[in-house]
Amino acid sequence: MIYWQIFLAFFIPGILGYGGGPASIPLIENEVVKRYEWMTVQEFSEVLAIGNSLPAPIAPKLAGYIGYEVGGVLGASIGVFATVAPSLILMILLGNILLRYKDSPKVKRLTLFVQPVIAVLLGVLTWNFLQESYLGIGWIQTIMIVVISYFLIERRGVHPAFVIAVALVYGGFFL
Repeated sequence: MIYWQIFLAFFIPGILGYGGGPASIPLIENEVVKRYEWMTVQEFSEVLAIGNSLPAPIAPKLAGYIGYEVGGVLGASIGVFATVAPSLILMILLGNILLRYKDSPKVKRLTLFVQPVIAVLLGVLTWNFLQESYLGIGWIQTIMIVVISYFLIERRGVHPAFVIAVALVYGGFFL
């Protein structure tokens, strides 16, 4: 029964929390603190603070931690799955619709309009990362990491995951 409760505690905020993590945090708190009483408000605020200090979306981190506290490894797995399940179901349904109409001139035109927008968004994201890196570690370190990463990925064919891991280790020891 506890696993079903964990699933519902994170699935319902996943459905109702339109707007991402910040919109779902109060819904998760309602389920975890008020409905099931797995935590106090203080404990939840501490988990939220820890979760906000880590990279990645907040809702799956909360679901993983709280699910683990309540139901162990299986509880954590169920909590994380319940958090992403609404988006996953919607993506599957919309993907099938898109696949059905992929040859439609309207869908092809839509794809042509979306690609430049995505490129601009990625460019802005990259620029913001570079600015944050400059403020955090300076231009010399930033340029060095960018150039070495480019060389390893594009010229040597090293998988990006390995480059990211090496950059994390470098940052951990030297920055």
